[in-house]
Amino acid sequence: MMLVIAVLSVIAMFVFVMGVLDLAYGRRRATAQRVGRRMEHLLRAKDGQERVDLERRRTLSDVDWLHRLLAAQSWTKKMDLALEQAQVRATLGVLLLASVLGAAASFLVMYLLVGNLFLLVMPPLALGYAPFLWVQRKRNARMGRFQRQLPDALDLIARALKAGHAFNQGMRMVADEFADPIGPEFQKTLDEINFGIPADAALYNLTHRVDCPDLKFFVVSVNIQRETGGNLAEIVTSIARLIRERFKLAGRVRVLSAEGRLTAWILFVLPFGIGFIINLLNPDFMSALYATPEGNMLLTGSLFQMAIGGIALKRMTTIRV
Repeated sequence: MMLVIAVLSVIAMFVFVMGVLDLAYGRRRATAQRVGRRMEHLLRAKDGQERVDLERRRTLSDVDWLHRLLAAQSWTKKMDLALEQAQVRATLGVLLLASVLGAAASFLVMYLLVGNLFLLVMPPLALGYAPFLWVQRKRNARMGRFQRQLPDALDLIARALKAGHAFNQGMRMVADEFADPIGPEFQKTLDEINFGIPADAALYNLTHRVDCPDLKFFVVSVNIQRETGGNLAEIVTSIARLIRERFKLAGRVRVLSAEGRLTAWILFVLPFGIGFIINLLNPDFMSALYATPEGNMLLTGSLFQMAIGGIALKRMTTIRV
């Protein structure tokens, strides 16, 4: 077991040192390399005829070899998209570093405190997943704010169209008047259009960056109107009205399901509360769970089943509208 601790300590120290080097030198080196590549493209351009790649590329890690390793994996695209949607400035490499360090540190601490393999599993898994859970919560909160801002933004675009402004000018008003997240996201779309990306492709990129079904309806409607014609102002106004009606329905559903969600929370917290109280009143009665291998197995199995039960209760009480 001491060999396992030594190996994990060496791995944790190596990852920590690489992370420090990543933060200290990697970002400046990667920025300099990107600037150098761009200048090389400009110097090789002939009379402006050379094709310029307008696609935005995100850096998965400021360490070159780690960036190449992560870029070769398929699952990193979804995680990097979640980071962008959550507006987290850290790279995916930094997030993985925090996950590995948290898991390794909790493993060492639990081994020194408990010394049993069965109880060493849950804390490292929890702390290793914690950075990803934090990103997911930030992403969901930001996407929720975008969805709440969308009806007002669509109304502003519709009023601009009725006043005789172009569609791009209506998007410019939204970018100038609205706060994060809808203002900066519309600004990115306008920047892409100004750089030469077609409007339909820029709007598609917007739906890729923002996970909002209502936004997809808006983008599809705009693209269809560009091809077939029609009153775009009325279409945008109708979409905004439908979104508000859906918000009202979702609010009523949330009120009606409040009792079920409260029951789910009580069922999930009750075993932990009872165990804590029994441990305070009669520690010897609960010590068998910590002091014996059989008790450790029962405790680990119970925690695992509680996690599965919590996920099931969450899915049962979540009603999508």
